[in-house]
Amino acid sequence: MYTLSSKLKITAIIFMVVGAIGLIYGFIAAPSSIEEVKEMLAAESHHGAEEGSTDVMGHEPEASGQAHMQGGREEGNAHGVETRAGEEAHGEHGETAHYEHVLHQLETKPWSALFVSAFFFFMIALGALVFYAIQFAAQAGWSPVLFRVIEGITSYLLPGSIIVALIVIFAGTHFFPWQNEELVSEDKILQAKSGYLNFPFFVIRAIIYIVGWNLYRFFSRKFSLEQARATGDDLRPYKKSFKGAVFFLLFFIVTESMMAWDWFMSMTPHWYSTLFAWYVFASMFVSAITVIALVTILLRRAGYLSFVNDSHLHDLAKFMFAFSIFWTYLWFGQFMLIWYANIPEEVTYFILRIQEYNLLFFGMLVLNFVFPILLLMNSDYKRLPIIITIAGLVILVGHYIDIYLLIMPSTVGANWFFGIAEIGGLLFFLGLFILVVGSGLAKESLYPKGNPFLKESEHYHY
Repeated sequence: MYTLSSKLKITAIIFMVVGAIGLIYGFIAAPSSIEEVKEMLAAESHHGAEEGSTDVMGHEPEASGQAHMQGGREEGNAHGVETRAGEEAHGEHGETAHYEHVLHQLETKPWSALFVSAFFFFMIALGALVFYAIQFAAQAGWSPVLFRVIEGITSYLLPGSIIVALIVIFAGTHFFPWQNEELVSEDKILQAKSGYLNFPFFVIRAIIYIVGWNLYRFFSRKFSLEQARATGDDLRPYKKSFKGAVFFLLFFIVTESMMAWDWFMSMTPHWYSTLFAWYVFASMFVSAITVIALVTILLRRAGYLSFVNDSHLHDLAKFMFAFSIFWTYLWFGQFMLIWYANIPEEVTYFILRIQEYNLLFFGMLVLNFVFPILLLMNSDYKRLPIIITIAGLVILVGHYIDIYLLIMPSTVGANWFFGIAEIGGLLFFLGLFILVVGSGLAKESLYPKGNPFLKESEHYHY
């Protein structure tokens, strides 16, 4: 029986407190007026000219002030929506409109930092739930010894999903240009999409996603515990788990795709990709499997999972390896097809990310593909906890950057920097994740009694 130690609990609470302070500072430090924006840009330009280095937003010092003066025309709207500021940047009205646009982006930055971290930890729990359902639907014989670990990770789904839903619903005006009535009134494309992209329907869809995912998590856990307490050869709870997993996976295929469109792709409503939902899923799934592997290694080292052997770790590492390649396939397929076609309304998505987020954009590819290939290609390495741990940490950093690049370029454009708000968000949600998952693991024995494939799983060797 696992027990969440007081030391780990206090550490998680400290993370949450420090993270909350960082997030609050990020909101307080954000400019609230055009005058503050002008003073900030002037100070950065002056400081950059003296130091001969780039400013905090990543712009060249000599061009820092000028770039903001004419950025409306050169960069366009960060959401991919052209504005009058871009056409009239040479005039006084255009200059004022551009400063208003920069103000909006800088006000949005702490919200974006909050959203990045909130979604990153939420998607780990959701991806773990999908992996769990797949094991039941496939009637896999190797994985039942891991079920309590996975159930513990999915315990974060309820608080994590509620937080993310509240962010996208109540802070949506910072993220989604289609919620701006003035923009919609001047944009025929947004008007054509208004039947789907409208606030009431958006909220209804979000509620359906959250309720559906959490209902399956609730009943799958309930049936799992019932099976553990069942007597004799009673397999009714397991059969319910099997049926529930099949229906959940069908539900998830549809809702995950719509979630990716709603919460990410609609940040740039002039752009779309038919691979996008799969791309988000790949990032979610490989991150979840990685966390399952890391938690399993930690618990095994602490002596709680004596029934888990190196073959189970080997299979988890194979999934980490395989879905890192799958993610890369989708990344390259989406990038290559759009870049090769060179259609203006499609390439704008990548131009901003390559020009303003160049190191992160291509560095993410190294972290999410090159490192997993080098560390996990050898079959023997997949059995070494230290190698899996190193590879897992690299993968998680890479996919945090992936989520960062899904959100930040679309909401803050070129006015980005990794600061206190981002660090605060990571610490807060890491602490919350540790607290919730640790408590979930401590509620029941980590040995999943009653599962019909348990003996096969215990004696699994590859």
